[in-house]
Amino acid sequence: MEKVNLNEVTHSVRASQAVLQYGVGAMVDFPDQTLMTAAPEYWSGKAKVEDERFAKALGVDYFAVPTDISYARFPEWYFCPKCRKFQPISKWLNEYKRRASQRAQQSDSHMVKHMQCQDCRQDLVVARIVTVCEHGHINDFPWVEWVHKISKKPICSNPRLYFKTGASGTEGLEGLSVSCDECRAFATLKGAFDKDKFERLDKDSEEPQFRCRGGHPHKNEKEKCILHPKTVQRGSSSVYFPVVYSSLVIPPYADKLNSKIVNSQAFEQAEITLSQLPDMREAVLQSKFKDWIKAIGKEIGASESDIEKILHRKWLEDSSDIDVMSVQYRAEEYSALSGEVTTTSSLGEFSRENMPIANYRLPHIKSIALIDKVRVVNALIGFSRLNPVMYKDDPGFVHVKEPTTRWYPAYEVRGEGIFIEFEKDDVARWIESHPKITDRAKRINSNYTQSFIGQSYPRTITPKFIMLHTLSHLLIKQLSFECGYSIASLSERIYCAEESDGKDMAGIFIYTASGDSEGTLGGLVRQGRPDAFPKVFKKAVTGAKTCSNDPVCILSHGQGRESLNLAACHACALLPETCCEERNAFLDRGLIVGTFDEYDFGFYKEFIG
Repeated sequence: MEKVNLNEVTHSVRASQAVLQYGVGAMVDFPDQTLMTAAPEYWSGKAKVEDERFAKALGVDYFAVPTDISYARFPEWYFCPKCRKFQPISKWLNEYKRRASQRAQQSDSHMVKHMQCQDCRQDLVVARIVTVCEHGHINDFPWVEWVHKISKKPICSNPRLYFKTGASGTEGLEGLSVSCDECRAFATLKGAFDKDKFERLDKDSEEPQFRCRGGHPHKNEKEKCILHPKTVQRGSSSVYFPVVYSSLVIPPYADKLNSKIVNSQAFEQAEITLSQLPDMREAVLQSKFKDWIKAIGKEIGASESDIEKILHRKWLEDSSDIDVMSVQYRAEEYSALSGEVTTTSSLGEFSRENMPIANYRLPHIKSIALIDKVRVVNALIGFSRLNPVMYKDDPGFVHVKEPTTRWYPAYEVRGEGIFIEFEKDDVARWIESHPKITDRAKRINSNYTQSFIGQSYPRTITPKFIMLHTLSHLLIKQLSFECGYSIASLSERIYCAEESDGKDMAGIFIYTASGDSEGTLGGLVRQGRPDAFPKVFKKAVTGAKTCSNDPVCILSHGQGRESLNLAACHACALLPETCCEERNAFLDRGLIVGTFDEYDFGFYKEFIG
């Protein structure tokens, strides 16, 4: 596959976009064409991102921010809006090479700068629809097969297709037609989006024409697939579901010495040596370990004993059995945020200030910590099509990289945050105090069990989790008014588990989810101080008492995505989905402030007059 340079101004996306909505396997609509982000193996440039704990848990060596992304041409079918000629990009390119001037071909040999019809001098328009299957494959719509099958004609030797649209915008799919100028086959797109349409067309065929072609354009490969695909619009949200994991860089992985070691030339040379000799890793470490310690110590001027501890942890300790989604992994962050793991202000990328809780005078809160500095790494692990997935072993999950590639695409955010830890005994007594609390949680669990995602990922949503999650949303909404950040610039991490899960946790971490390489300006942390936060907290809770959609909202038995919320809608508790860990599900302000007829079971009923 040959590479051609694109215009950096018109064909570029932000690093965060290259990991989220425009990640590997996603289509990007540029001004003159639509392209698909290629696999990381094809990227020309990347900047290394370190997060040792996160990397070990995901089984890689490091992460990387894309600096020079590669793209694949997909979809391949384009038509001319004037003459209506409709053909794949390979045929348009052949015409261009045959008829374009020598000067034009010298400056744009592969027609990537200006895609035009050579007859009409009109810019080409990409096809609107594609086909996808549940195995994560994506292909161009079978235009040639479709027009001939619907016309009940055999595929001719040299199909020449034309794509036409009806004069009226109300004709729908019947107004979109494809014809073959060679054999006069003609068909509209009526029925193209019908469920099992391709399966019905292949029902009486000896050789199926409409089976999935197993395309993975992002890595220029095709796999054998037995499924019949589904027709979708190119920009449909079901075409691409990225699987993104995130992690906080916490002590001891966030200290200055760790950063100095990683950025030293001696460490980089050692990493290169280890990557070049993967089968001899243990032998190389045994023979070179002491020498590398001395070389790094000499370069950065640090104690060899301290360097040895860090290198031993990096290279010799195995923590790949820890799941990123597990309670154990979150518990490590919880311990750092709550102060169970002792930290000092001299740490490089994590700085915590414990606040005197008596100055806040807020009930049920055990401690508040201001996280002046924190680094969050977001890594793209894979994606799916048609149905969202969460784990690598889920059906339909597509890895973004090859097994031999030892890194994942990622981007990092340096910011600030507020950590709130709640009194666990108060939460437990509250849950036992009123049967309606458990009843509302059961209603959400019942809706979840019947939902599509609930059937694939069974779990129990506890009243404690619903309360913490809803309170987090209310605080984010109120903080966005007070601290100057937009709602989309804030994000949450909910720490909720029981002792039986391995760690009793009840905490909320609200942090800035966007910021430059130097971090943010402290506006969020400032709102966490005793002279400001109690006001913010009380406004957030008292504001949840009413909603502009009440009484419909507060009396709801299920609303939002698959009825996974009770008293929570866009007017009161929902956030932009980039802010929320649970995709705006499992929310109920009734558990915070009670309902119209009963206020006494709300966790913060003392704030409700």
